[in-house]
Amino acid sequence: MAELSWLAIVFLVLHWSAVVAFSVRVIMRRRPVGVLLAWMAMILSVPVLGILLYLFIGENRISRTYLKRGLAIREQYEEWRSSLCEEVQIDWSVINAEALPIQRQSQSMLGFPAMGGNRLMLLTHYEPIFKAIIDDIGRSRSSCHLEFYIWNAGGLADRLEAALIQAAGRGVACRLLLDAVGSKPFLRSSSIKTLKAAGVEIGVVLPTGVFSALFSRADLRNHRKAVVIDGEIGYTGSQNLVDPRYFKQDSGVGQWVDAMIRVEGPVVEALAGTFIQDWEIATGTGYRYFRESRDLECFERRGEAVTQLVPSGPQPRPLAILQLVLSTIYAARRELIITTPYFVPDESVLTALISAAHSGVEVTLILPEKNDSVLADYASRAVFDDLLTAGVRIAGFRGGLLHTQSITVDGEFSLFGSVNLDMRSLWLNFELSLFVYDTAMTGEIRALQLEYLRSSVMIDASTRSNLSVSRRFLENAAHLVAPLL
Repeated sequence: MAELSWLAIVFLVLHWSAVVAFSVRVIMRRRPVGVLLAWMAMILSVPVLGILLYLFIGENRISRTYLKRGLAIREQYEEWRSSLCEEVQIDWSVINAEALPIQRQSQSMLGFPAMGGNRLMLLTHYEPIFKAIIDDIGRSRSSCHLEFYIWNAGGLADRLEAALIQAAGRGVACRLLLDAVGSKPFLRSSSIKTLKAAGVEIGVVLPTGVFSALFSRADLRNHRKAVVIDGEIGYTGSQNLVDPRYFKQDSGVGQWVDAMIRVEGPVVEALAGTFIQDWEIATGTGYRYFRESRDLECFERRGEAVTQLVPSGPQPRPLAILQLVLSTIYAARRELIITTPYFVPDESVLTALISAAHSGVEVTLILPEKNDSVLADYASRAVFDDLLTAGVRIAGFRGGLLHTQSITVDGEFSLFGSVNLDMRSLWLNFELSLFVYDTAMTGEIRALQLEYLRSSVMIDASTRSNLSVSRRFLENAAHLVAPLL
């Protein structure tokens, strides 16, 4: 019995020492208050599990390999990026004045200027998206660079795979960059061997494992979607390399609904350079090789649209996209329309939306009526009452899982890409967005948003008032852990 008592005392001493040590560590990180309190509650209430969770996902630790490779090309990359400024020829007098501070803020934080002379095409359905990419790969002459979070075999994704194999057979340099977690099943499939045998180079972003998770955060993911063909044609948006007819059919949310923008013009160079940086960091194959290719050359004007590429992530400016989204919301004077599949805002985004509505801006949120993430759905709905009370319109899209990420401001400029309005996208993931300072393209994006709205049902305060106490408790409980999602 005495031995058991001593063991209990030793365990308690070790236990509380660990709790105190990690509590101090959390406090010294000076995280947002909501995140800090959530982690403190987790560590104190379930200490062993809480500490283990904090070790794995509590800090934005990136692998030493990633940081080392990024540092190796930093000087060359920044030299190239600064040269983009020489290509900017924009008449800001014809663009909404509220957009100018946003583009300055973005350039100051991330280094990419707004670039004029682009031709943009909005693709609003998976079939034309795949057809356009496959056709461009079929016409490629020098390179096909693709970067995606998810590749899921089946349907049109298989046709795209065949197009890549054929391009590689013609001598086109084909490179495919996939996230290690998002594309895990595909990376283990026979398709990878087939692609490699055909000459397609495969890069895996942020590989994970039990051992590596001790030194780098396993859930920091590359959520970007990008295609660059011959350094002249680019694509970005929300579409993964998945045919929605073959993807998550058992989730009960319907087919995923996505959109992409096809772009030609100077901004494609910025998209190409971002891919090259991601490829170098993932594979370490050498920046100079790409510097000698045609992908980092300025191409002639193809249109009139002014566009700014915004790559974001936990490095080097962790909160850049959050700050830019806030600036975008506060820039609205008449109308703000947002579509996002995952809506789990932090206090700053929630306050911005409520402030916009109170100031007379017509704010509309279009979200999927059914979501594939139950926890995110509950956490999202916990803030509906505050938004509805302020006058924000909330619509539940009934045509499938709405996955298009877009924001339009006063019908004059817009944000379009891979960023969700949740803390994972705004704080953690590597994302890719286009800031579009063009009324014509913004008008097309807004028209698409209104099309989604017509396929939605409005959520009103009276419906919310009839919720059971147990339902409200579950929503509020999910909201408590929202900073950890």
